[in-house]
Amino acid sequence: MEGRSFGEPRASPGKTRWKLQSGIGQPAGQRPTIRLRGTGNCDTLDDPPGATTFGPFGRLDFTNFPALMDESLSDRNRIVITGIGLAAPNGNNLAEFRQSLLAGSSGVSRFETRYMGEVLAGICRCDVLRYQKKKDLRRGTRAGSLAIYCANEAVLDARLDWSQVAKDRVGVVIGITEHGNVETENEIHEISRFNYDTNVWSHHHNPRTVANNPAGEVTISLGITGPHLTVGAACAAGNAGLIHGIQLLRLREIDLAIAGGVSESIHTFGIFASFKAEGALAHHPDPTQASRPFDKDRNGIVVAEGGGLCTLERLPDALARGAKIYGEIVGYAMNSDAGDFVLPDRHRQAECMLLALSRAGLKPADIDIVNSHATATRQGDIEEVGALREVFGACPKVAINNTKSFIGHAMGAAGALELFGNLPSFDDGIAHATINLQTVDPECDLPQIVANEPRELGQVRCILNNSFGMLGVNSVVIVRKC
Repeated sequence: MEGRSFGEPRASPGKTRWKLQSGIGQPAGQRPTIRLRGTGNCDTLDDPPGATTFGPFGRLDFTNFPALMDESLSDRNRIVITGIGLAAPNGNNLAEFRQSLLAGSSGVSRFETRYMGEVLAGICRCDVLRYQKKKDLRRGTRAGSLAIYCANEAVLDARLDWSQVAKDRVGVVIGITEHGNVETENEIHEISRFNYDTNVWSHHHNPRTVANNPAGEVTISLGITGPHLTVGAACAAGNAGLIHGIQLLRLREIDLAIAGGVSESIHTFGIFASFKAEGALAHHPDPTQASRPFDKDRNGIVVAEGGGLCTLERLPDALARGAKIYGEIVGYAMNSDAGDFVLPDRHRQAECMLLALSRAGLKPADIDIVNSHATATRQGDIEEVGALREVFGACPKVAINNTKSFIGHAMGAAGALELFGNLPSFDDGIAHATINLQTVDPECDLPQIVANEPRELGQVRCILNNSFGMLGVNSVVIVRKC
């Protein structure tokens, strides 16, 4: 076999060849360079062509901007979304959620939490008893309950004949920001009422707090005997759950994935207390106006709970059974800032978006809607705007919106929920707004931001979804109309 550079596919007639060249072996002290070079006729990111520099760590040279993945993905490797189940503070299914987003309806309200009193939060009000008994609720967790609700809703929406599905070929992958804090706080509070007598400690504590709990509860509910796992990726976890579901399908480990993210975060006082200590907890006389990404008067995060899970299938399988297809996940990427515990890095975020675009074989101008991650923290919003300007600054037609302005930050569920809320744009051609944007922060001023009122786009073909998290974890997912 002819020798090939690492990352270089075999040549095919009429196809672009590319090489992934790292900075390994460069002289000490020289800034590493990651180059994506092609020999075909591809559109460029730069005009004139050249390297795009990202901070002190290196640069991405997209001189010819070829797809990083082989353009000829077989249909068996093409992964589509066929069913959606969600629980959001302003909707218990996709139709309700979408209606609220287009109507500008917030899901944020006042919420009582232990030791802190009244805070503002995004609270879900779905009927969890639709798929569980009261005994199940007492034994399990809130995250597990939300996951069970969303998973069952996704299966129903996918119109799968569940009795005929091979349960050992189904996998469950759920992204989480954290898990176990709620149960541990509750148990410590309980034993404090009995002079810290540990005999009062619940024997359910261990299965409630293991990291795989939400995914495991789904398998019990639906009788799934294939693999299940949770993906801990801070606030990038919703996208990460989708990405890992795709990978399991491509590896042929499973034939159907139930993937996405969930969060029970509002039920732990610790998250509110920590954000308050950081000066990053939102407050406002009107709860519905508290979450205000990009606004000059933003003052922090509104914590929310929620869940968003979907069924993922290989394209031929979905077509064979006549499934409704919401879209095809054509690109994704994850990377790390390697910088700070909480402060994001615009350069690494831009790299992540560019890598996802390259894998999808798309240019920035091909994207119609970007769902921003912005959480309404001062520096976080500024950093993401810097990344968006780097990637989409020359793309005036792209619509940039934000879902957290409606529901707050649903942590591990955020990436999945926000992506799902935008998918109906493929049918209605509308980008939902970013609400509560009364006075744009000059450092966040992007003309592409959809402010306060939905924007008619006509045709929507591609949606890019940003989801970033603490410790510098970044994730991007791109969905194309199928």
